[in-house]
Amino acid sequence: MTSFAFVFPGQGSQSVGMLDAWGDHPVVQQTLQEASDALGEDVGALIHAGPKEALALTTNTQPVMLVAAVAAYRAWMAETGLQPSVVAGHSLGEYSALVASGVLTLAQAAPLVRFRAAAMQEAVPVGVGAMAAILGMDAAKVRAGCLEVTQSFGAGSVEVAEAVNFNDPMQTVIAGTKAGVEKACEHLKAQGAKRALPLPVSAPFHSSLMKPAADKLREKLAGLTLAAPQIPVLNNVDVLVETDPDRIRDALYRQAFQPVRWVECVQAIKARGVNTLVECGPGKVLAGMTKRIDAELVGAVVLDPVTLAETKGLLA
Repeated sequence: MTSFAFVFPGQGSQSVGMLDAWGDHPVVQQTLQEASDALGEDVGALIHAGPKEALALTTNTQPVMLVAAVAAYRAWMAETGLQPSVVAGHSLGEYSALVASGVLTLAQAAPLVRFRAAAMQEAVPVGVGAMAAILGMDAAKVRAGCLEVTQSFGAGSVEVAEAVNFNDPMQTVIAGTKAGVEKACEHLKAQGAKRALPLPVSAPFHSSLMKPAADKLREKLAGLTLAAPQIPVLNNVDVLVETDPDRIRDALYRQAFQPVRWVECVQAIKARGVNTLVECGPGKVLAGMTKRIDAELVGAVVLDPVTLAETKGLLA
């Protein structure tokens, strides 16, 4: 059988009705009930009916993306019994990976990611921070350009722009203050970037502005009991597989205010002898990135019963 990895998406792939295709699949229904019990609200109703604006609130987006990804993973395991050789997640998706590997239970993870989301929103009020995707420019140039822009505001300025998501060789997401990101977009386009697209997000995720949120998250993580991973989890802040609970906690803490090194994660998965990366959960964003990072790799998806059957056939 083909060796494969499961990778889990972060914010941005959510949509109203994203679990409808599973119908009354018992494992999916059980997962929704578990999450609803943990959060004290009907998560299934929120995902099914929305509205879109409610799903877009970070405090809802993070839990629903976690639940949808875990539901798809559990459905895969129930239908196939085929376990990935390694798991990883993009940004928030790392929490889904940790649930899949048994480090966290869903009952632990759902309230945890809602807490994380609330702390992030409190750290930087809506409208103060911003994010943008820089397309068609080498990541090193984006990083250097952001540094130039941040320094241009002068010593003591609160304005900042930072490279925070290294998504593929020619797509890097930047984040920071609104003025910092706007100036960086202009500067990077002048330097040769093909496009600079503002992202519809409510906070500058993975930037240094998230440090206050990370500090709250660290306190919360300290009170949780983490189990030993049953499947290796490659984290996205250090691109390392950790087994020690304290090191896993520390990586989750730092991940909140440090860059997502996704290109390196995909390369590290390939270095483990894996050639197929299966995106588990809503959307096909990571599957697309996989091919752009390394054309030799296969990107597959499990987001509904049809894609589950297709991917099972691909791996058999």
